[in-house]
Amino acid sequence: MRLEKNKKLDIDEILNDLEHYRPRRHGWHWREKVENQKLGQFEYHETSKCLENSIPLPAAKYFEGIDPQPDCVITTEIASGRFEDDIRRMRMAAWHGADHIMVIRTAGQSHFDGLIEGTPEGIGGVPITRKQLRATRKALDAIEDEVGRPINFHSYVSGVAGPEVAVLFAEEGVNGAHQDPQYNVLYRNVNMVRSFVDAAVAKKIMAWADMAQIDGAHNANATARQAWKVMPELMVQHAINAMYSVKVGMKKENICLSTVPPTAPPAPALRIDLPYAVALRELFKGFKMRAQMNTKYIESSTREATVTHVLNMLISRLTSADIQSTITPDEGRNVPWHYFNVQAVDTAKQALVGMDGLREMVEIKRDGPLGDKVRELKERAVLFLEEILEVGGYFKAVEEGFFVDSGMYPERNGDGIFRKIDGGVGAGTVVERDKDYMAPVCEHFGYNNLPDWISKPCGLIDGCTLCNPGKIAYVDELDERDNVYARLEETKEIRENNLLKPEVEWFADGYVSMNLFIPAEERVAEFAAMEMARKMGLTDVEVIHKEIMQPAEGTYIELKGKVPFAIDPSKLVIPKKPEVMTEEDIRSFIKEYPVKIVAATVGEDEHSVGMREIIDIKHGGLEGFGIECHYLGTSVPIEKVVNAAIEIDADAILISTIITHADIHRINMRKLHELCVEKGIRDRVILVSGGTQVTDEMAKECGLDAGFGRGTKGIHVASFLVKALKEKI
Repeated sequence: MRLEKNKKLDIDEILNDLEHYRPRRHGWHWREKVENQKLGQFEYHETSKCLENSIPLPAAKYFEGIDPQPDCVITTEIASGRFEDDIRRMRMAAWHGADHIMVIRTAGQSHFDGLIEGTPEGIGGVPITRKQLRATRKALDAIEDEVGRPINFHSYVSGVAGPEVAVLFAEEGVNGAHQDPQYNVLYRNVNMVRSFVDAAVAKKIMAWADMAQIDGAHNANATARQAWKVMPELMVQHAINAMYSVKVGMKKENICLSTVPPTAPPAPALRIDLPYAVALRELFKGFKMRAQMNTKYIESSTREATVTHVLNMLISRLTSADIQSTITPDEGRNVPWHYFNVQAVDTAKQALVGMDGLREMVEIKRDGPLGDKVRELKERAVLFLEEILEVGGYFKAVEEGFFVDSGMYPERNGDGIFRKIDGGVGAGTVVERDKDYMAPVCEHFGYNNLPDWISKPCGLIDGCTLCNPGKIAYVDELDERDNVYARLEETKEIRENNLLKPEVEWFADGYVSMNLFIPAEERVAEFAAMEMARKMGLTDVEVIHKEIMQPAEGTYIELKGKVPFAIDPSKLVIPKKPEVMTEEDIRSFIKEYPVKIVAATVGEDEHSVGMREIIDIKHGGLEGFGIECHYLGTSVPIEKVVNAAIEIDADAILISTIITHADIHRINMRKLHELCVEKGIRDRVILVSGGTQVTDEMAKECGLDAGFGRGTKGIHVASFLVKALKEKI
């Protein structure tokens, strides 16, 4: 399946013959770093290979359209819960630079407290999720061809179905997964023994598939009442899972520590977070670092989340990160929308590339407070581990509430998580294998009584599903009401007729977001904003963020709601997009044919900013192209503008008119045209008007040559002038 960049993903094509699709590759892919890469006018020291197709940052247009890619893998967390919409979001994120796609809140996440009813316990025992995984991997195989970089697909191996899900992931080409038995024990109350036995089996399978493993230590940070107090425990949890994984057979370079800065502003975050990051990287040399942001203290403010995101990436650049997560603006706000995913990826790309080569210029000061704190944290972690051994091991330590206690070790506040060795989900389900136990499958963990003459365990059954994918049993969705075909049927009319509805999570969900400032106190502003949205015709209105500007003066509100209609694009009247000349072509013409213009804000209008944006060299205006600009100021009579044009023999007159009451903007435009006719210069001078309410159509109706409204830049006006002057030559 091949994608065309100007054509939407075809979900029907992805679902077609899915039963026989096999992933093209297994295993994790790290980016190919490029030393001293030259892009445009710049040289980069910490970047990787560029993409074949991508969306550069907005400012890239000033730098030859370059799109440098950071050296570390960038994650986007997808959380729509519908795989047919997930893959569209994945494509968007990939074009912006994401190559680690983590799926959250879907059946493929494997958070099952038991095996699904009707599925066999044993190898591949959760087939209900297979379709989601296979369709996603098929789409990603095509997307990675489109962008020109391998994309890692990731989900979760946890719950008491963990080993079965690990096999499923290995079979379906999943490249990375969260796997940490402590997560099951502490946060989901899965029996300790069961969790660690399951983890050994799952990790063995993941090692065969060359998956990257991310641990779950960061959940202590997110759960403890005072997150910055659990730094020693976080390192202990990392150590337990990392060494358990090594003992099972995982390669160190595939074991990733989910590092999370312990706090966030307004705390003195950098002073707390940086020593922890340094200590972690010193204790765990040879392992990978997956840098995630702190989400415990994130509220609904996009601005706040983004600043925290960037500060966390400063830690990544000052130390190291092999995978850079972007979860804060999305899951941290609990608003899993398309554009927040993309904006978070862009934020990571912009911040990491902007800090390119930082460690070559800045050195972390190891003597003094930072060095002392690093040593202290490592000592606290080692003492924590020693106490675990003294009380009888990890299980006993959990029984005594050692973990997720909000005291900085060795202090304890008694608010840790307590679990019983013989309690929890799956208690009593682990039994010792009989002496004649035999499993004729490869990558099997633990005792296996195979005959001596067997060179390959699955030789007894003509291959297991890892060696012979043809044996994989494909099970389609079983729910008659909640399946991809039913969901596609709901939007069939919109898709088949190419209608348009806004969306933020699912196709044609109809959601829009609005920003309002209401001059009232918080509670009044919230409900007034919702009523305003309803009067605008929105339904299902909900406030997603509110921020007090001042208790009496007003409140900033963000809300969402649904529009009850769709748009038929075939019925839209869309003006032809003006062609804009290149800067080089404009300058070349002006150099050969010097151009003079007179500019002013006319009538009794005192607005000057808009005109200044168009003409001043500082703002990329006409002066920057070599055009000679004579600016007369504000509130200039039309007669004065025309007389000035005659005096300097101007090629064009530019007027700005913002004020529109009593149609004064139209009156002044007509007056300009009529006066130029009266003075006998209309045929040799180009007349242009601009303003927030001005349109090209309106200006031409008033006798002018062109009108420019909102969003106009100097290059747009310069391009028009050059084209118009070329016609006069």
